[in-house]
Amino acid sequence: MSNKMWGGRFSERPDEIMEEINVSIDVDRHLFAQDIAASKAHAAMLASQGIITASDAKNIGKGLDTILSEIGKGDFEFKRALEDIHMNVESRLSELIGPAAGRLHTARSRNDQVATDFRLYVRDIVDETDAALAAFQQALVDRALEHAGTVMPGFTHLQTAQPVTFGHHLLAYVEMAARDRGRFQDARKRLNESPLGAAALAGTSFPIDRHATAKALGFDRPMANSLDAVSDRDFVLETLSAASICAVHMSRFAEEIVIWTSPLVGMIRLSDKFTTGSSIMPQKRNPDAAELVRAKTGRVIGALNGLLIVMKGLPLAYQKDMQEDKQGAMEGFAALSLAIRAMTGMVRDLVPDEARMRLAAGEGYATATDLADWLVRTLKMPFREAHHVTGRIVAKAAESGMALHELPLAEMQAIEPKITRDVLGVLSVESSVKSRTSFGGTAPKNVASQAKAWAKRLEKERKLG
Repeated sequence: MSNKMWGGRFSERPDEIMEEINVSIDVDRHLFAQDIAASKAHAAMLASQGIITASDAKNIGKGLDTILSEIGKGDFEFKRALEDIHMNVESRLSELIGPAAGRLHTARSRNDQVATDFRLYVRDIVDETDAALAAFQQALVDRALEHAGTVMPGFTHLQTAQPVTFGHHLLAYVEMAARDRGRFQDARKRLNESPLGAAALAGTSFPIDRHATAKALGFDRPMANSLDAVSDRDFVLETLSAASICAVHMSRFAEEIVIWTSPLVGMIRLSDKFTTGSSIMPQKRNPDAAELVRAKTGRVIGALNGLLIVMKGLPLAYQKDMQEDKQGAMEGFAALSLAIRAMTGMVRDLVPDEARMRLAAGEGYATATDLADWLVRTLKMPFREAHHVTGRIVAKAAESGMALHELPLAEMQAIEPKITRDVLGVLSVESSVKSRTSFGGTAPKNVASQAKAWAKRLEKERKLG
């Protein structure tokens, strides 16, 4: 037999290929802290319920603490022959405390054990991601306050549309990150139920206290159905879904940084900290950090798709296919973590070219909507008619090779005689952004107010822990 933990039914060793495809320790070794925490809670509960002696539970606890310390120091030998983290820990525990180690597995299975470990792991990931996103928001808010009045072009279809402020643009990503954090927190609420004690699939005949182990591990409650407890991976899928949306947000911002840093646009500059050079072209400054954030998004989305495909055809309860639930997810979460930290660094590092931004904001007749709004507001013209008149004035300016505010008043009056000199006061980019005072608009006072509100909110979160 190949494995003393489960080999009693078997008389021959598995084929080498079988051993290779079956082993998971290379991946689930990352669950060591969660596995040991769950085992300690389980042992304490078994003793409390009189299922094992207090002495055995005490020795098990001490042995598990020793193993945790050994792994932390790098002194623990992970053995592939023992397949997974659970049996590696139990085998070492047996070496440390003898036969009492075998009592730890009373009233549980590797099925509920791995489900518990992975829920604890994903819960930790959610908390770490929330903290990283809060730091990202703080970086954005700080820069938004700094640039509440810095004018830049706003785009639709990647064409100059209307002037906005750089601070306003940055605050859009603060809002996105807030929704990302909300999705992660929602996922956390649903995952925070304990599978421990569901055993293989049917529960156990031992008088265990699942509420006690759930409480000890910080879960809200035990899962109500033993079949669901061992076979559910919704908690990973939902967290990966939130991660994928978050990664898309990071990728969108990264793409903008790539565009903005291009010499053709030249609206921002990144320092040496977040750029690289070329092996053949010495003049190059490549925004590789931003480009790699875009690429990392594929890893996150791929992890979600991969697990969806693994789960889609599985009957209840546990199937060995579910051993493939961890590697992709862990890699996806790691990719997102790196992307968020890289984006946070770039936000703090980037330097806007305010003069270039202001010039670009006025290109493409970006204040045409302001002219149309003036015609509606001042001349009481129906908007559709104002739109048509403005279009003719823009065409005349383009024909003359002039910016809209440079077109002589007489030329405008030739198209619409009722236009007065007052119209010139709304055609500058500064006037345009200043006028956008509606809630959520780009007026500098709005931006400063929103940024300050976010700063207070983030500070309150920090104080609450």
